[in-house]
Amino acid sequence: MEQILSEFQIFTKPVGSACNLNCRYCYYLEKKDLYPGANHFIMADDILEKYIKQHILASSENTINFSWHGGEPTLAGINFYRKVLRLQSAYKPAGKTILNGIQTNGILIDEEWCRFIAQEGFLIGISIDGPAEFHDMNRRAKDDSATWVKVYSRIQLLKKHGIIPEILCVVNAENVKYPIIIYDFFKQLGAKYITFLPLIQPEVNSSTGVSRDSVPSDEFGYFLSEVFDIWVENDIGKIKIQIFEEAARSAFEQEHTLCIFKINCGGVPVVERNGDFYPCDHYVNKDYLLGNLVDHPLTFFLECERQKIFGRAKSVTLPKYCIECEVRSMCNGECPKNRFILTPDGETGLNYLCNGYKYFFNHIRPFVEAISAEWKNQEIG
Repeated sequence: MEQILSEFQIFTKPVGSACNLNCRYCYYLEKKDLYPGANHFIMADDILEKYIKQHILASSENTINFSWHGGEPTLAGINFYRKVLRLQSAYKPAGKTILNGIQTNGILIDEEWCRFIAQEGFLIGISIDGPAEFHDMNRRAKDDSATWVKVYSRIQLLKKHGIIPEILCVVNAENVKYPIIIYDFFKQLGAKYITFLPLIQPEVNSSTGVSRDSVPSDEFGYFLSEVFDIWVENDIGKIKIQIFEEAARSAFEQEHTLCIFKINCGGVPVVERNGDFYPCDHYVNKDYLLGNLVDHPLTFFLECERQKIFGRAKSVTLPKYCIECEVRSMCNGECPKNRFILTPDGETGLNYLCNGYKYFFNHIRPFVEAISAEWKNQEIG
């Protein structure tokens, strides 16, 4: 039987889609409609224990990674994560290491959270879209008030406790125009790891096929290229930018670690607060529900045929235009959720970001080829 156990990374949703913000571009808030009338929004103790036990049993690596997402996962409260640690300790095999990561908007972070995160070694990612004028366009509170000041102050509080959070920046139609300003802001913030996430909201009735807030494909390519030029000149080895790290992997003939650039999908499923299992964070809906951890163990879902078919569909449906592309190894068609436009010859399934990615990956090809040649020379020598 084909195994994927050594590769999976589960996005666990301890509070489902519950959130204390109302970000205008959030695609997960609507998932509350999957569970109408639910009166308990935090993962129940029995589900949590079952999940942790099964996750550990399914992991074949020496380091076992847990990723807590939302919604807003800090809404579960510190005591929930203390419970997580107790259960992980109870089921952890000798010789294994467990790491926990949490992706948050940062609003609830206070001194107690900082002490907990520092003491327990949690990795933490903070969502912030740049300076206030860009962040506050979309990342709004429930009462539609701005959130930047709170998020920025929470990052400073984390830094005071010796915690450097990873930065997740959603690149949209507005901040994409200011790559230098955005990158300089994150440098001044002391960021050591940055992820740029393109905003893409399909809109059938739009002339472009996407919402006006979505990042234009070409502009996303220019944005990445401008940031890359500064980074490679001044910050290589100091700051890690996820997409640059992934592109460099092709120089060393390494498989991608980021799911969107892998040849196939299926290694980053979701476990919802009630134990429901979905193949991907972007496919949490009734059509893609594979079952519940109460009925089957985690390994069943990771290895089941429906999950494998979902994963293989990425490469099987790749258009000829992509198969023949000179930068295919860097992209592999990117995320299937974004593959909704036509190729130049009219074939379906081209990624909306194709032009931007092609520009960017060709822009950095000389760099990638140079380090590849140097690596191969060292291997021969």
